[in-house]
Amino acid sequence: MLPKVLIGKSREIGYESPSNIALVKYWGKYGRQYPRNTSLSFTLSKAKSITYCKYQFSDKKSPNLDLSFYFEGKRNQQFEDRIRKFLLSIQDEFEWIPFTQFDINSKNTFPHSSGIASSASALSALALCLIDIHFHIQKVSDSDTKNDNENDNLGEPLVEDKKLQKASFIARLGSGSASRSIFPKLALWGVHPDFALSSNDYAIPFYEHFDTIFHDYQDDILIVSKREKSVSSSAGHKLMEDNPYAAVRYQQANQNISVLVKAMKEGDLNKFIQIVESEAMTLHALMMCSSPSYILMEPNTIEIINRIRQFRVSTKVPICFTLDAGPNVHILYPKSYKSEANAFIMKELIPLSEGGLIIEDEVGMGPKKMQNIS
Repeated sequence: MLPKVLIGKSREIGYESPSNIALVKYWGKYGRQYPRNTSLSFTLSKAKSITYCKYQFSDKKSPNLDLSFYFEGKRNQQFEDRIRKFLLSIQDEFEWIPFTQFDINSKNTFPHSSGIASSASALSALALCLIDIHFHIQKVSDSDTKNDNENDNLGEPLVEDKKLQKASFIARLGSGSASRSIFPKLALWGVHPDFALSSNDYAIPFYEHFDTIFHDYQDDILIVSKREKSVSSSAGHKLMEDNPYAAVRYQQANQNISVLVKAMKEGDLNKFIQIVESEAMTLHALMMCSSPSYILMEPNTIEIINRIRQFRVSTKVPICFTLDAGPNVHILYPKSYKSEANAFIMKELIPLSEGGLIIEDEVGMGPKKMQNIS
């Protein structure tokens, strides 16, 4: 199956990929990581994972998969087990995986497992590495060259739509929200009757549909707590299966997509704020209505929300909040209001964060292949 010229030589590839923040939330799934409702997200810029994948092909199949995973320089068994499960689950897509030894090193620019979609950034970065490896194998297989001059060319950068679509598909199999991190600025995931190209299998790029005010929107992430969440997102999704409000929630989310897309096309910030904040509160209300119920917000999360709303009313600055599945607050506003927002955040909100920690982020251009492999 593998070209002989590829056997036995160690190679390395790396990608950095951002987290994303959903404006309309994905919460509830079925089957093989399919969403119960459509979601729409901003792709971020600075909150990202950097993942290097060193790999070596063998002519002998490893039944348990030869894998080591290091997170921020330390062997991490919990993450390694999850990555192993993911890689074994996609053998139907990449038949070469059982013949590959993997040494994966990953790090984040933000606290993991605290509600900033670390699985989205990490698994989208890994998916991009896997796609590049796969296309490299195909490239060598399709050529008649049988010498060592195929060397270290690990495939072309992922610029073709089909490659990105495949990367989004693979990322989804590891983490649903990871499918959206593949694309710049804004991405839509999940079938929706308003959008003919929408799919449950992969996300689609979506920023060209919107007013340019959203193309450089700011997202200052206030770290209320760096602690690992008490309930993981995977567990939270599973609890939606018995949530009495699940069906009406999925209907609401798809309706909110239609309203939000219209508002973003028209540059209607008031409607944008209304939908985005409602989505954030609904997400956490669903957690509190689960059985067993749980709360991921902290007291300071609620205080920050209240202060943002009060500031918006008193100043008319179009600043708002959203939350991921955790206590940390994403503070959203147009770039043209950066000075007013920063002054407010530094004075009123930073004291409510853990150790004054804030990630000053914004809408970004998506993943990037690492050029300097170490």
